[in-house]
Amino acid sequence: MLKQVKYVVRLEAEERQQLLDLVAKGKRAASALTRARVLLKADAGNEGPDWSDKAIVEALDASLSTVHRVRQAFVEEGLEAALYRKKPSNRQYRKLDGDQEARLVVLACSKPPAGRARWTMQLLADQLVVLKVVDAISGECVRTTLKKTTSSRGWRSSG
Repeated sequence: MLKQVKYVVRLEAEERQQLLDLVAKGKRAASALTRARVLLKADAGNEGPDWSDKAIVEALDASLSTVHRVRQAFVEEGLEAALYRKKPSNRQYRKLDGDQEARLVVLACSKPPAGRARWTMQLLADQLVVLKVVDAISGECVRTTLKKTTSSRGWRSSG
């Protein structure tokens, strides 16, 4: 039983030449060159060899999932998306700016609340909200922020 390829690659003459030039120069990341070779072998257009996924895997020593993803990216998003990896879109931005970090450090170095021997991360987070330094913050964010500083909570001398 032959499995029909869901994503059929048909390169325009200009795209094909661009890929051939890219492979010939070899001045790109190995992953981009492999993806270019996959597209050239998978091309079902007039000039393309229209290889099966299995043949491409064996010839280029790539994984079947790579071949499938390259085909899919080309059909759905175009040549650039098929050649180059996407930039991460889940970038984590800083929760505290420099002034807010400074206020956190001052608070962490101050005397803990009555009835407490020391500040906990959650107490610091809650106090930052009470003082209206931030709208909301987690104890984990406080921990990672304090970890970046050279202060040592709980010790009489930081030197």
